[in-house]
Amino acid sequence: MSGVSQSRCPSFDAVYALLFPVTYRVSLRVTGSREAAEDLCHESFIRYLQHAPPLADIDQAKYWLIRVVKNLSLNYEKRRRRERAAGARLRQLSVGFSESGERMLVRAETRTGVQRALDTLPYTLRAPVVFREYGGLSYKEIASVMGITENNVKVRIFRARERLEKALAEEGIHVS
Repeated sequence: MSGVSQSRCPSFDAVYALLFPVTYRVSLRVTGSREAAEDLCHESFIRYLQHAPPLADIDQAKYWLIRVVKNLSLNYEKRRRRERAAGARLRQLSVGFSESGERMLVRAETRTGVQRALDTLPYTLRAPVVFREYGGLSYKEIASVMGITENNVKVRIFRARERLEKALAEEGIHVS
């Protein structure tokens, strides 16, 4: 590597030891599954070995790995959400007209409406909301993962929530 001494380049073992816990927490917060988070972290380190450009220090490796594990986790969640939606549609077909079935249907329709509204948002607004609401990440963590300022994260979440409320109101779903 030009301009970087070999002693500053972290070894894979050092990168793994220092960054596995960080990548695991990010993935766990996005997926909500310990097993999935561990698998996705391992996949991100495999990709680090195969595809990462030469990185000068541990911070560069950290940001590269966080972005990779974030994307892997989001893709995992998309697949899982599609599978759950398909299962929910099947369950809805078998629900009778009892009161508890009606409540279940209203909840399912609300979840579907929220998901549809989320899907209409551009990535720049959707991602911070997903990280915050579904992943439990702090504004600072979201800023780091997305490569933007903490204030920009707050603005994007505010704008996304405004759009979500409007889209849900148009569907007759009111949130408080």
